[in-house]
Amino acid sequence: SILSNNYTVIEAADGQEAVEAAQNQEPALILMDILMPRKDGFQACYEIKTNLATKAIPVVMLTAIDQDLNKELSADLGADSYITKPFNPQDLLEIVNHFLADYPKVKV
Repeated sequence: SILSNNYTVIEAADGQEAVEAAQNQEPALILMDILMPRKDGFQACYEIKTNLATKAIPVVMLTAIDQDLNKELSADLGADSYITKPFNPQDLLEIVNHFLADYPKVKV
């Protein structure tokens, strides 16, 4: 709801749907949790970042897991940023705006 006023938001119920949406919808940015059914955020991020068609899409991990190991693993798998829940909505908007500065209307 924070982003839907300014951006087109595409939702995925799990990591597998996120990978498929990245391939089919070509979003400008992906916000992804680590803990998801069917395929966790680590695996989904890895698949997105190793696919030639989707590897340039920025991935921001948005998760309740605030551990340095998970932050490092996310970065190793290609995540471009990491936000820990709970988060300040303004902080989220700043990160989204940073990645989407060159996109006037985008899918998130």
